[in-house]
Amino acid sequence: MLNFKEVNSLVKKGIVAATMAGDEIMKIYAAGDFSVEAKSDDSPLTIADKAAHNIIEKHLQTLGLPILSEEGRSIPFSERSQWTEFWMVDPLDGTKEFIKKNGEFTVNIAYIQNGKPLFGVVYAPVLDKLYYSNSQGAFCQHAGKTIQLESKQKGEVNTIVASRSHLSSETELFMKDYPNANVVYMGSSLKFLLIAEQTAQIYPRFSPTMEWDTAAAHGVIHVLGYTIKTIEGEELMYNKENLLNPFFVAQ
Repeated sequence: MLNFKEVNSLVKKGIVAATMAGDEIMKIYAAGDFSVEAKSDDSPLTIADKAAHNIIEKHLQTLGLPILSEEGRSIPFSERSQWTEFWMVDPLDGTKEFIKKNGEFTVNIAYIQNGKPLFGVVYAPVLDKLYYSNSQGAFCQHAGKTIQLESKQKGEVNTIVASRSHLSSETELFMKDYPNANVVYMGSSLKFLLIAEQTAQIYPRFSPTMEWDTAAAHGVIHVLGYTIKTIEGEELMYNKENLLNPFFVAQ
């Protein structure tokens, strides 16, 4: 088990990797030449995804821990199943939002221990926001200031956050249970961070996501007392044989 000092040291490594990857993404974002390809599931892949992956891998692999990244997803389960600790990375979460140039994309880095996120780092370079958790809590850096995020508070659901690009009929049906709530549509793992900032109270997701889409933000919000649970009421787990997440509700 890692002690406080070891956790905080690893968090700093994750922050450096995420911010440097974000800086490289922003150069490509500004240039506007994304060289979009289609992945096997028809989702988009850009040169920014690849560049960010290479930077993060270069920084994290020096620590000697396995890395499971969206851009390196082909590691067989027979190998992964032996891992008790590893990095889970999405070098560019929200590629569709990146291509649309709406700023709603992030760099996600999580440290997974025994199937659960120990901590997470989420960097939104366009918004100049860095979210992370460590042994002292969860934090947000913005405009040169660092604030500690407050723990979950009980209360009514006033705002629901939903996917901008992957809204399903099941999600729309779920939201009808909250007729008086506002709905905010957003891309990438930023949806989870609206909950962490207490801007929204619930995020239903009844369309496909992969483990690397949720792990880093999960690592941030669980420190604050929030959960990401399946329809059966079980907390999301990581490094499954099938890396596809079940449908879930974060709150």
